[in-house]
Amino acid sequence: MYDLLVVGAGPYGLSIASHAAAAGLSLRVLGRPMASWRDNMPRGMFLKSEPWASNLSDPERRLRLEVYCAGQGVEARHGEPIPVEMFASYGLWFARHAVPDVDERTVTRIAVVPGGFEAVTEDGEVLHARAVALAVGVLPFVEVPAALRELDPAYVSHSSHHSDLTRFHGKDVTVIGGGQAALETAALLAEQGTRVRVLARAGRLNWNDVPPPWERPWWRSARSPHSGLGPGWRNWFYAERPGLFRRLPETTRARVAATALGPAGAWWVRDRVEPAVEVLLGHEVAAAYGIPGGVRLESVSRSGELTSLDTEHVIAATGFRASRERLGLLADEVRGSLAAVADGSPQVGRDFESSVPGLFMAGLLTAAGFGPSMRFVHGASFTAGTLVRGVRRRLHTGTRGGRVPAPVLRSSKGALDAAGR
Repeated sequence: MYDLLVVGAGPYGLSIASHAAAAGLSLRVLGRPMASWRDNMPRGMFLKSEPWASNLSDPERRLRLEVYCAGQGVEARHGEPIPVEMFASYGLWFARHAVPDVDERTVTRIAVVPGGFEAVTEDGEVLHARAVALAVGVLPFVEVPAALRELDPAYVSHSSHHSDLTRFHGKDVTVIGGGQAALETAALLAEQGTRVRVLARAGRLNWNDVPPPWERPWWRSARSPHSGLGPGWRNWFYAERPGLFRRLPETTRARVAATALGPAGAWWVRDRVEPAVEVLLGHEVAAAYGIPGGVRLESVSRSGELTSLDTEHVIAATGFRASRERLGLLADEVRGSLAAVADGSPQVGRDFESSVPGLFMAGLLTAAGFGPSMRFVHGASFTAGTLVRGVRRRLHTGTRGGRVPAPVLRSSKGALDAAGR
């Protein structure tokens, strides 16, 4: 039986595994390393976050992105975006140097058993661990507008479903959304010869400013400090003090997690969008119908005016919604026993432990607990060290890291499940 099973091998999973290995825990990591970065982002995309805010976390902080880039003959500079392909390669390099061998199989089911958990892999092998860390990324939580969900997938997709946009060359595509994913996808489509438009419900597009210089007068830094989520004291608090963020009232945390750092495009994509992409602002999709060769979208403006347009494909760049109900790999009795916060995501204690003893959460699932930084790679550093300390506490003393109530789990047969109660 392993001490810890890490499910997921993206930035959070690899960072957690690095800290767990350094702590001497018996460890198994499952998942294809950096899968979503390698398989679900088109070539030509860039990281929106600064290079220095995009490090995976090892305890000694030796395996930073800038170190990898330097080894490739590239300088990771403040204010210059890093290609997604380079970041994905960095993650693979990090895994080779900081993490025990990664088992690339997918976990299909996790259940509570006497002494801990059992995990079933895609080929039927059963693994046992005393604790589990779920670092499943964002793909299980894809959010598509209700009007589009029943349409033929050949004509409707989510922005995270594409590693290659060339299939849309010469076609007519409508991208729904007003954030970075929508705007950068639209820019890439336009640049390859696709007729593309952006349809957004906001009244205007928001653009991030060019970041201030790294070195600047002290008084400017004092007024608006740099942080992993951008300049300013509010962003600094979200990025650098997630432990304090967790002490805010639950309703405040849920609201901030949902609204802070709202949809906006990076400054470096603006000049690629404005001259080349049609933008329909203040429109929300009210209905959608399949037509021969595509989709008919009916949108409603803020004034109530209806607009109809036909397009060959719709890409919904409409983000993700993390909730316990979407954790399909958890056995029904485990998923149903997770305490949740106002937005439906699992409630976690100060060490990222859920209400199921020994089951820890990471990444987007914890944004309502620890703040907006959990939506970005930057949050992996705080998460990895804190979560592994919580695992060690759970393994060595049996105490919980926070105030999440521990429910009595019952199996599907109604017998007392083995959570140690």
